[in-house]
Amino acid sequence: MFDGPASTGALLRATPPDRLPEVTAEHLRAKYAADGIEVLLGDLSLTALVPVLDPDGPIGGALEQRCFGSQLPVVDARPDGPARVVLPLTVWGDRLGVLTLAIDRPATPELTDELADLAGELAMALRTADCDTDRYHQVRRRQRLTMAAELQWDLLPGRSLNGPRFRLAGALEPAYAVYGDHYDWSVTGDRLTLTVLNGHGDGIEATLLTAVAVNAMRNARRSGAGIVEQAELASDAVYSRHGGNTHVATLLLEIGLSDGAVEAVDAGSPKAMIAHDGDIRPITLEQQLPLGMFGDNRYETQKFQLEPGDRLLVASDGVHAAAPGGRVEFGTTALLTALRRTRLQPPSEAVGTVIRSLRDYHAGLDPEDDAVIVCLDWLR
Repeated sequence: MFDGPASTGALLRATPPDRLPEVTAEHLRAKYAADGIEVLLGDLSLTALVPVLDPDGPIGGALEQRCFGSQLPVVDARPDGPARVVLPLTVWGDRLGVLTLAIDRPATPELTDELADLAGELAMALRTADCDTDRYHQVRRRQRLTMAAELQWDLLPGRSLNGPRFRLAGALEPAYAVYGDHYDWSVTGDRLTLTVLNGHGDGIEATLLTAVAVNAMRNARRSGAGIVEQAELASDAVYSRHGGNTHVATLLLEIGLSDGAVEAVDAGSPKAMIAHDGDIRPITLEQQLPLGMFGDNRYETQKFQLEPGDRLLVASDGVHAAAPGGRVEFGTTALLTALRRTRLQPPSEAVGTVIRSLRDYHAGLDPEDDAVIVCLDWLR
């Protein structure tokens, strides 16, 4: 018998990667006499929570969506039956899905906390298991991905990330057939590096172009280089492959999490804005040449300052320049309207609100470009 979250972690570490939901369910039945157990994972567009244990079962309903959105346990205590408990499956702020179960006893705060710890262990195991089984990838996709989309999703760092001083989230749309838009991030100590980029063109060629740029920047970053050297190495890599015939528009940011100081390299079309207490203002940067346009591209940093409580938003051209059916660009007024609606939402919900507004703006028309929106709250 395994007792406590540490022992649950040991149990899951001894479990084959594709069997984590079944072993967790067996453990919950044995220790808590639980019933009605299901693991639900968010699909790629985060519009549905899809069951894993019973693939033909119903997708997550109101309770599951409330738990997923709030990131807090939800207890539905019924006087004529067992209590239903829904728990978030989250790793460092990256929302994977929810765990739901029924217990035939009161869901006390102590018991709920214990179950939440168990859900945390399962979430960490599921995230790790993605490297060694396709099972959870298959659950999350509700239709077949294009080759380009497959490459793009494998490049992404995650969809949200939380730390003591920040909350961060990103969204990529459309989920199943993307082009060259991408985002990347990494936190080390009190430095957060954030990149939003758009590979020129569409289909597999745009994705391969983005992959070259992203991995060149990661190579430089992981060697200890700053954002100038990251940009220059990526530019050289793209140029050496394409000879200036194509390029990658990129915004690189290095954010000091202790003081809010931001250094930026603006090499293209992504736009940055700061929202504070309902006021939204653009960040004006001197635009430099996109990566790979010339063989000797060299870059300089510019600086701006975040204040406590600031929300930093970065949108690719597929967001701010979207003009479906010849309409006015989404970034002219509709983007600001959407951003104002996110004021009370955490970043993980805010990016979804913007993407839904962008979908509505297309009014059924297919988008001509993919879109990335990244949202950072600096908490200090």
